[in-house]
Amino acid sequence: MAGYINRSLKKKLRQNIKDYPVVALLGPRQVGKSTLAKEIINKHSRGVYLDLEKPSHLNQLNAPEYFFEQNKSFLICLDEVQRYPEIFPLLRSLADERKKNGQFLILGSAGRDLLKQSSESLAGRISYLEMSPFTLLELSAKKRERLWLRGGFPRSFLGRSETASLEWRENYIRTFLERDIPQLGFRIPPTAIGRLWNMLAYSHGQTLNSSKLAGSLGVSSHTVNSYIDILEKTFLIRLLQPFSENLKKRLVKSPKVYIRDSGLLHSLLKVDTMNELFSHPVFGSSFEGFVLEQIISSLPRWQFYFYRTRSGAEIDLLMIKGIRRIAIEIKAGKSPVVEKGFWTAVEDVKAKEKYLIAPVDTAYTIKDNVKVTSLSQFLDQFV
Repeated sequence: MAGYINRSLKKKLRQNIKDYPVVALLGPRQVGKSTLAKEIINKHSRGVYLDLEKPSHLNQLNAPEYFFEQNKSFLICLDEVQRYPEIFPLLRSLADERKKNGQFLILGSAGRDLLKQSSESLAGRISYLEMSPFTLLELSAKKRERLWLRGGFPRSFLGRSETASLEWRENYIRTFLERDIPQLGFRIPPTAIGRLWNMLAYSHGQTLNSSKLAGSLGVSSHTVNSYIDILEKTFLIRLLQPFSENLKKRLVKSPKVYIRDSGLLHSLLKVDTMNELFSHPVFGSSFEGFVLEQIISSLPRWQFYFYRTRSGAEIDLLMIKGIRRIAIEIKAGKSPVVEKGFWTAVEDVKAKEKYLIAPVDTAYTIKDNVKVTSLSQFLDQFV
């Protein structure tokens, strides 16, 4: 692996450290949280970094109050903080006692709902930031082509070869099932959640049917939903919720499910090369999920939904911010065509801005002012 890619979240992270006593940087394992935090710490005038997965670092917190007192003038970074949940009440106490910002930077591989101790103990004192794998906007034009196949995890994306990238992703999946799930405190057979993860890959971009999945796995719908909750809160799948704002329509009410990182999706499906992806039945839904995840990860201040009625009106991605509503159709072909259901759906949700995102070289406009554009061109306008 070679090369360094500057993360767009760095500026926001630095600003939040100035504005809050505690900042939580969350995201999946191996996404680059530790690398970014060490960069911040190294350039900070006074900083301390502890990796709570290392016994030697964890031992420094045998007497946490004494440690924090001795380092009270430092920005203290606690990595993999979910392994030490009992620390949160003390962080709250110190944040209140010292009454200053920039005291603690905590890193976690679980979503805020799994870090219940932090949300309960540090309410009003903590800022949450989510770090995703590499996004298109963080890459040069020459590097963007490999992102869809390899995904955005740094060691996968920057692997010296396609084989090295693939092997890293396969090891990542295995490690998550065999080590990470137990370390998060879940008593779940790795084979069970692994089978579900594979089934979700084959259902990528489809509406979630927990009953069908439960039948295939031989477990209850409740059990399936609990497994899905774990995969969602560890940033590995995304449930895109349907839009249903007081519309008198027969709507699809189940969320759509996506594997968040396209590289992990392709590994779960045993797709090793672009040629294999071109001929695979998941080709279109893979591109849809890739585009959707890039947009959502790059534009955190927007709300995102899909829209679908029982009669066939559909919008792949509906973006809402204030009074703005942007309807997006996603097509994997070079000569994309908008289907009738999109026009009906646009009228239903009253979207004024309409886009068709496809792998086109040049942007152009079609009927009813729908802008056909590439993903890069679409994202560039929000920079």
